[in-house]
Parts: sequence; structure tokens; C-alpha cells
Amino acid sequence: MNWVFFFLIASAYGTTVWQQWRWAHSSSQESSPMHVLTDQLLHSAGDAVTLAIGLVGVLALFMGLMKIIEETGLLNVIAKLLYPFLKWLFPEIPANHPAFGAMVMNLSANMIGLGNAATPFGLKAMQELEKLNPHPGVATNAMVLFLAINTSSLTLLPTKIIALRASAGSADPAGIIATTLVATLCSTFVAIVAAKFLQKLMTPPKPTITLSNQHIHEIIDHFPGWVSALAMAFLLLLVPITLMWGKEYSPWIIPTLIVAILGYGIRKKIDIYSSFTEGAKAGFEIALKIIPFLVAILVAIGMFRASGALDAVTRTISPITDAIGIPQEALPMVFMRPLSGSGSLGVLSDVLNNPAIGPDSYTGYLVSTMMGSTETTFYILAVYFGAVQIRRIRHALAAGLIADLTGMFASVIAVKMLLFS
Repeated sequence: MNWVFFFLIASAYGTTVWQQWRWAHSSSQESSPMHVLTDQLLHSAGDAVTLAIGLVGVLALFMGLMKIIEETGLLNVIAKLLYPFLKWLFPEIPANHPAFGAMVMNLSANMIGLGNAATPFGLKAMQELEKLNPHPGVATNAMVLFLAINTSSLTLLPTKIIALRASAGSADPAGIIATTLVATLCSTFVAIVAAKFLQKLMTPPKPTITLSNQHIHEIIDHFPGWVSALAMAFLLLLVPITLMWGKEYSPWIIPTLIVAILGYGIRKKIDIYSSFTEGAKAGFEIALKIIPFLVAILVAIGMFRASGALDAVTRTISPITDAIGIPQEALPMVFMRPLSGSGSLGVLSDVLNNPAIGPDSYTGYLVSTMMGSTETTFYILAVYFGAVQIRRIRHALAAGLIADLTGMFASVIAVKMLLFS
């Protein structure tokens, strides 16, 4: 991450110095490039704090609910149900550990398009994984794999993108559901393979975990295989259900989830109010912890964009990307998606509302699918690792960018095969 951070800032500075020299020898009345760069980096620093403060409410709400789930033992139940599959993916995590349940909640929320709900669940999973970390400050294999899956963004219903397409006058706003599903499945598969492969190249000292007799008993005492298979079948059933009725019922999901969690807490005779406020307090503390990490990455990205370095790269490689099915108008999405969520959303909006392109053109479908096929890698790494004070991220960035690249190419193939064959 050190070199990425330095590269973004140094390339932005170098590009701006060149533009400043050209500006000084011209008669332009516009603001100097260096002045624009300075304004942008200060603005980005403020945006980082604003973003973190904006997360406080959502984090407090869902971390409060997570505390109730934890005290009722529901996380352990979820972990036991999906233990065989999760144990294959994360062999270093002890059986029925609370991290399993939190990861399942996070991934499930992502799948059905509840991005705001997914983040607190993911942060809870990172906190639980940190408890197993024998090397504080260094990412474990489980952390890297979990975040690689998050950056690949396995999504069944890209609700925000569908809404943007509808507002842009698309004749078929939901036409990207199938293409997005194909692309995100490809990116998730590659993310898992990349994380597993790269961890063998840079394995840290293996953790030494001493399990109590009770924990050893828990390893043996998990649900029968047929129960786990039934749970997995139910998750897979969410795919066709989401495709058919997700748009109609998505507004019901979060309110129903909250009532169900509180009701389960009452049934288990938990002091749900005290538990909720205690968890909400932890959510507030997490929001404060991630501010320095957000400031660093958003300032670097803001400088990179404002300097014109991104535009220069786009113009340089466009002849090559045109040949493989990525037109120049879609290239900003390729570069912006891993860097900035708001930036990539702006790129999508510009393309969809461009009269020369439109939402139902090849480019319109392509950028829409690209937007839904992966997540904002740098933001996820900054927030999730920042919440547990991880500074050595090992192969997390490489795995995330490989997943991003896969999602982009898979988007091209999916759109061509499913919509323009």
C-alpha cells in the first residue's frame, strides 16, 4: 500500500508540474493547475472526514444490531450451518467462531444489494478475525481472502444502478441483472483463487491458537451435513428469488431484518436496549478509527484525478482497449471503479445521460455492468483494515485488483454474449 499511495501522489504531482509549465507559457485565463490540485487535495481531505461522519449513523445502527445477534448466539448458529463450506475457505479459523457468522451476514447483505448494512457486518467480522491474529498490524490470510471476496462484490440485485438507468430513460433498466450476475460470479471466483494462490507466496508465521476443551467440543459438535447442505441450498435459492422479485421486495428487507433481530433478542430474554446501545457505541468508535485511513487514500485519489493523470492514461491505452471491446467512453469506469465509489458513480451517470451514448447502447450496458461487477477496492481496504489498525496488507491489494480486472473483462463478455450477440 505504501508504493501505491506514493505512486498516486507522485504521478499527480509530476503531471501537474508539467501542466503548470505549459500554463505559465500560455495565455490561458483559467486557474493554474497547481492551484486546482491544491484545492482538490484539501477538498478530498474534508470529504474523507465527511464520509466517515456520514457512516456513524449506519455503523451505530447495525453494530448495535450485531451486538444483539452476538449475545443471542445467533452468529454461532449461522456459523454452524455454513461451517463445512466456510471451513474449506478459511481453514485457519476455529470452528463455529463468531467471525463465520459475521462474514455470512456481510456477504448476504452484499448479495441482495444492502451495501450500507454489509459494511458494519464486515467490520464486525474483521474485529473477530483480529482476535485470532498473532501478529497485530499484519493482515492474516483469512482477512485478505474475506476482503478479496468483498472487493469482487457478489451482487444479485444492483438496485442503485437499476435506478440510475431508469432515471436516464432506459427502456429496460433491469436488463443488466443477468450480465452483472455473470460478471460478479467470475470476479468472485477469481478473487478466491488469487487470494489462495498469493498467500502461498508470502505466508507469515503460522498462528498458534490454543483451544479450550469447550472449543474442541464445538469443533465436533456442528450440525449434520444435510442441515448445512439445506442452508446452502436456501442461499442459492436467493438467486432466482432475487432475480424475479428482488426489486419489489427490497424495501422490506432492512425493516424486517431489524424487527426479526429485536424479536429474537426478546425471545432469548436479552436486554436488547442495553445491548444495542453498547454495540452502537462501538460503531461510533470504529468510524473515528477509519478517518486517518480515508484521508490518506481519498487525498491520493483526488490528486490523481485532478492532475489529469487519469485522463492521460485513458487516452494512451484506448486504441488497445477498443480492440477488446472496451470503448474509450467506458475506460474511466475501468480505472475509477477500484479507486472511488462516488467517482465511478459520476462516470456511470455521465455515460447514461450522454445523448450520444444512452443507457441502452453497448457502452451504456457495459459501464452499468462494470459498476455492479466489482466494488471500490481501495475504499474497502482503507475502511476494513483501518478499523482494526492493519498497516501491512500483504497480498490484499493484488488479489482485489485481479478481481477488479476480471470483473471488467467478464462484463465485456457477458454484455456481448447476453445482450449483443
